[in-house]
Amino acid sequence: METNSPFKTADSGKNAAIVSYIFLIGWLVSYFAMYKDNKTALSSYHLRQSLLLHLGIIVINVALTIIIMILPTAILGYLSYLVYIVYIIFIILGAVSANNSEQKALPLIGDKAQTMFPSI
Repeated sequence: METNSPFKTADSGKNAAIVSYIFLIGWLVSYFAMYKDNKTALSSYHLRQSLLLHLGIIVINVALTIIIMILPTAILGYLSYLVYIVYIIFIILGAVSANNSEQKALPLIGDKAQTMFPSI
């Protein structure tokens, strides 16, 4: 018996890979609605990378918030803007790579993500 899911397409995992970069909610939608039924090497690769990217930004955000509360200086506020700019750039790089069906590692985290989340 086949289910009528609006997410079912013959895309070889490309849609799941792209959607996974749309912040953490996109990763959750991609994993649970698109990836579970259509596991491909491309979607697995990008799901691993985007998961580490999203979890990393959460940890960095919490750490910066605590540091700013302890030591409120303007330079730390500007540092948080820089972190978010880098985050958005990584999202764009990953989504473009997924759209081109490439398994290109993101700078700094790409290779690490593949070893950290082998079960995805």
